Amino acid sequence: MSRDWSQPLTEPLPAPSTPEEWAACLADPWWRICSGVLYKIMVKGDDQDDTEIGQLEPFLPNVNQLRFLHRFHYRNTILKARQLGFTTFAAIWGLDRALWTKNQRCGIIAQDQDTASAILKDKVLLAYENMPQHITDAMGFKNRTAKELHFAHNNSSMRVATSMRGGTIHFLHVSELGKISATYPAKAKEVQTGSLPAVPAAGIATIESTAEGAEGLFFDMTSRAEALAISNTPLNKGDYKFHFFPWFMEPGYRADPARVRISLKQHEYFDKLEAETGHSIDMHQRAWYVIKLEADFSGDQQMMQQEMPSTPAEAWSRSTAGTFLTPQITAARAAGRIGKVPHVASLPVHTFWDIGGSDGTGIWMGQQVGLSMHMIRYLEDWSKGYAHFINQIESHGYVLGDHYLPHDAAAERQGKDGLYSPLSMLQDLRPRWRFHIVPRIHDFTAGITILRERFNELWIDAEGCKEGITHLELYRKRFNTSTKTFADEPQKHDGHSEAPDALRQWAQGFTPSHATGERKKPVRRRSGLTA
Repeated sequence: MSRDWSQPLTEPLPAPSTPEEWAACLADPWWRICSGVLYKIMVKGDDQDDTEIGQLEPFLPNVNQLRFLHRFHYRNTILKARQLGFTTFAAIWGLDRALWTKNQRCGIIAQDQDTASAILKDKVLLAYENMPQHITDAMGFKNRTAKELHFAHNNSSMRVATSMRGGTIHFLHVSELGKISATYPAKAKEVQTGSLPAVPAAGIATIESTAEGAEGLFFDMTSRAEALAISNTPLNKGDYKFHFFPWFMEPGYRADPARVRISLKQHEYFDKLEAETGHSIDMHQRAWYVIKLEADFSGDQQMMQQEMPSTPAEAWSRSTAGTFLTPQITAARAAGRIGKVPHVASLPVHTFWDIGGSDGTGIWMGQQVGLSMHMIRYLEDWSKGYAHFINQIESHGYVLGDHYLPHDAAAERQGKDGLYSPLSMLQDLRPRWRFHIVPRIHDFTAGITILRERFNELWIDAEGCKEGITHLELYRKRFNTSTKTFADEPQKHDGHSEAPDALRQWAQGFTPSHATGERKKPVRRRSGLTA
């Protein structure tokens, strides 16, 4: 009779008593991993039970590990709170696959060689050596090294190292990629270019970590997977599935409320969290969180949110207090307005520019479709002439509409042959194009407010505008280190301001009437490089 493995066991199942029962149980991978009969692990113990440090216990997957096991994809990325046991789980899962599936190459990537050696010795080898003897007798080693266990009975192996480049790897788990990305960028690059490509399409690759800031390989891969999840995009085998495991999903994270004072502000945080996530945060969980915050992180809320996140945004410390457009982008993803947005051949394509001097140039290309603006491409580059961008625009073969430039595009400056402006140079290059100068809004806050208010009109193609979307997400306010507050002005010179500045030209200067032929009087063309 089959068993429901959706809930974790609190104690191991009875061991099979006959050869026939053993054969039936060992043929079931759920039984092998979840029953508590086959594998043992070393537990560290804690201050809430009587478990001794270093004690061996049957491996019983916890609620988070089971949830992942029921939902995993060919490619997975796990953003999590600390100490949920996913590396231990991966060691058991990989060992099980190596023992029971022939010709498999299974592996775990760790952040350094010492950690890799500890995982092989204290997780993989320990679990193997503590299996029932009649099983280890039948599944001996063909070869055993400090990095790899190679089994004689089926030619499969389990390896733990800092890289898996070379050959095929059918099961790969990358542990703490966030830390690898932050501490060892070269190793992260090796994971990206060497190890992950070694996993075939039908293999399983999983990267997991706590967050280490909103940058690096783990952030990039996980943010992309999160975006696919929010937009409910069907996944291909090569797409990474997003898994998030917050601290409050761990049943053991509880403490006696009598041991701690929870402030009104902290209760407000938990109440808001309940409303946002739909999960109840009871007093024992609240007490655990506050104790952890004070004892382990010295009251540093940002560090607590990174290591013990309640939401994905917390994990990256993406406070909306420091960003301009995070709520608008999140709402657009949830509504399905960031995804596949096709070009409509019967409609003109308008362009919206941010023209940099020493900075870069960013250009959005969009079509007015009904009451919505469909942004189908985003272009950007640095230190390139205007002819370069014109050629890029024309290379797509679109029927072009109007072109919207920021107010400073009309500003003249002295050249060796006379006065010129970006507008006059563009008009010299394309005399038949219709250019509009978007009037300056002297209050930046008013301009960004207009963009926020009009954002629900936008549909954005996720592939054609990929870089632009990233810049919008990372468009941040300048942080005042003296007052420890965010200023209502953008953080310039970080490479993320061109895309939102270009998009503001749409919000501030474009109306749907432009797309229907009711155009403003064209800007008077100047004579270019003459005085």
